[in-house]
This record gives sequence, C-alpha cells and structure tokens, in this order.
Amino acid sequence: MKKYWKLGTTTVLAATLLAACGGNDDGGTTDDTSEEQIGSSDAEVELTFWEFGNTGYDVLIEEYVAENPHVTINLQNSDMNDLHDNLFTSLSAGSGAPDIAMVDSGDLERFKAAGDAFNNLYDLGAADVEANYLDWVWRNGENADGDVMFGLPTDIGPTVMFYRTDVFEEAGFDSSPEAVSELLATWEDFANVAQEINDATGAYMMDAGELLYNARRDQAPQQYFNENNELIIDEHNYIRDAFDYVSELYQAGLVNDIPLWTPEWYAGMDDASYAVMLGPAWFQGQIKDNSPEEGVWSMTTMPEGAGNWGGSFLTLPSEGENAEEAYAFIEWLTAPEQQLKAFEGYGLFPSAPAVYDMPEFMEFEDPYFGGVNTAQVLAEAAEAVLPVYKGRNFYSVDDEVVEALDNIYAGGNPDEEWQAMLDRVQSVLDRQ
Repeated sequence: MKKYWKLGTTTVLAATLLAACGGNDDGGTTDDTSEEQIGSSDAEVELTFWEFGNTGYDVLIEEYVAENPHVTINLQNSDMNDLHDNLFTSLSAGSGAPDIAMVDSGDLERFKAAGDAFNNLYDLGAADVEANYLDWVWRNGENADGDVMFGLPTDIGPTVMFYRTDVFEEAGFDSSPEAVSELLATWEDFANVAQEINDATGAYMMDAGELLYNARRDQAPQQYFNENNELIIDEHNYIRDAFDYVSELYQAGLVNDIPLWTPEWYAGMDDASYAVMLGPAWFQGQIKDNSPEEGVWSMTTMPEGAGNWGGSFLTLPSEGENAEEAYAFIEWLTAPEQQLKAFEGYGLFPSAPAVYDMPEFMEFEDPYFGGVNTAQVLAEAAEAVLPVYKGRNFYSVDDEVVEALDNIYAGGNPDEEWQAMLDRVQSVLDRQ
C-alpha cells in the first residue's frame, strides 16, 4: 500500500485525502461540538479523544481514569462528518490531530490513504488482542498487506430482517421468527413470498429497493474493487446478480423505491404498506421511533447470510505524543467487558464475540420486538458476515449503481442501465 506521507509534501497528502474523503456525504455538517475534561487536571498524561454519536464513552472514561489517575481525557463529541473533515484537515496540515480519533467503518478505507499519518497499532501490541474480535472486523482495520493495523474495532452493524408480523399474518403465514426464517431461507423464497404477500394483502415486500440491493451486495465475497483498487464489478457475477434481482422485483411491482431518510420512508414504518426491512442493528432505533406500538415488528436472520452496515474504529494519529498511553486506553475501551457495558447502556452492538456468550447478553429480550432475543439474532448475523475489500472509491461506485436501479424503477431497461452505470463509474474513476 502506498504511504502518501512519504512523498514529502503536505500538498500531495491533502490532495490524496481530499479525493478520498469526497464521497458518502450525508448532507452537510454541523458546528455542534461538545467538550468534556474527564480526570484530574494534575494528571501526568492528557489524551484528546474525538468521537461522534451517542456512545456513552464518557461513563466508561470515568471508570478508566479512576483506575488510572495519571491519565486525563479530553473528550470531544461532534457530528461524524465534521469529525472526518477536521481530521482530514489536521492530517493535511501535519498538526492539530487528536491522540485518538474515531473513524466510521465506511470511511476508514479512505483514511488509510494517509499511511504513516496513523500509528500502526501492531507496533503497540495489537496482535495480542486480535483474537478478541470477529475476524472480518479485524481484517477491515488492516491495510491490504495485513501488516498495518489502523484502528481497534468498537461497535458493528450486522444486518438482519425486520418484519411486520401483521402483514405476514394477513397473508396467512406464521409470523414467529423461526417460521419466517424458514419461510425465507433463500432469495428465491424471498421473491416467491413477496408475490404471495402482494397477492394477499396488496403490500410491497419492501419499501426501499436500495436496502434490498445493499443486503445482496453485502453478502458477496467480491464487490467493486480488488485489493489493488482495480475495478472488478464486471469481472464476477455477484453485483450483477444483486442488480438483476432488485430489477426483477421492481418490474414485478413487489418492491417500492422510496428514498431512504425521507419523511415518506420514516412514515412507512408505521403504515403496514410493506412486510420487510433489511437493515443493520441500529435500525432498531429508527423503527421504534417511527412505529411505537410493541409487538408489531419482529426480527430474524436474512436469507442466505448477512452483511454489515456501520460501526467504527479507534485510530491513533501519529502526531500524538502519548501513543502508548492512548493505545492502552483504547485497548481497555474496546475489550469485551467494556463492549458489554456499551451495549447495555447505549445499544452499541459488540464486535467482540466473547460478549455473545455472556449471561447478560444471552438473556437479553426486547418486548418491542415481541420478546425476541434480538441480541442473539444479531450475533448470529455478525458471525455470518464475510470479509470483503471495499476500497476508498466504494461510495462513488455505489452511488452510480443505486442511480441505475432508480432508473429501472422509473421504467429503464436493466441491460442499458447496467452499461450506462459502468460508463459513469469509469468516468468518475478517471477523474480521481
């Protein structure tokens, strides 16, 4: 893997990171950063920690500094896009980066382009804790050669099948998780049942074809790029098969194409207009917020495996002056015992499989989903995820695929849209 800092100029690194971080924009940033100093002002070591989201890490940090009074931690919480932008700016300038930076799993590949701008955690002892984590998560934190570890994994987002029991029952099916899992064991089953549900109830199988495509794509062992960052989308059948599958369900009128994150998409969670939502662990909160009645939605595994959407890594920018202390802290924070606490307190799904066997986890039940042990369903999905290389231009390609699928929903020809998508992708990559 190229290490752009060795090229010797800030300008080259800035250009590299700017190109790398230019995609996956969820709609802008905010300027809402909170800051909290946790620990004694007289502590020998001060660590600055940039995080995003509602992690509850402030509570765990209180515990850590009580056990390690020589350390104080300046915790700064901001919008995810802001954090990534500020980290990019700091790395480009060669100053201003924190000791510890949380990076979203979907953006980590882009920051890997910075190479030596981050400490190699293998040099700090990370190999000793590799066995604590799911193998595919650990591999995502490495470089392509497997000799550099950029960050320790925190939470993950294994994907499962959320479904409305009322729609399945109206169609004449047993709505228990075991029965639905057996009913939809394969993607062929999924398409057949989609037709039966539509015939019986008029409901769509899904409201957003993008989520169906994501589910099929994320089960593939190869996607858009190989580990040399060469485009391979047209060199295997996995992506084309997923593309054609969604196209066929669009054309049959069995899947809708409502854009994600829109008011219509949120409202649909409560109106029984569709049967299934395929999504990650953190969709639980989305569903509960928008469809408050308990016992209507349930959860089981997806057909033919699982994927992952979400999670993060804790990285150590190399300009930090306390790398060993910073590493000791993140090793503690991401250990199974702390991951269990983060799950119990804030719903962060663990990347450490030892948590899945802990009594508190195994006995977890969620009355909202009909008393299902959702933790175990998600754990089964997490252990079924396949490792796959995405590449720093993953989102640039993915956006074009989704656009092609939107065009098919609007009446486009699948073969023509596939070729047009490949042409657009090549144009995008040529401009990189």
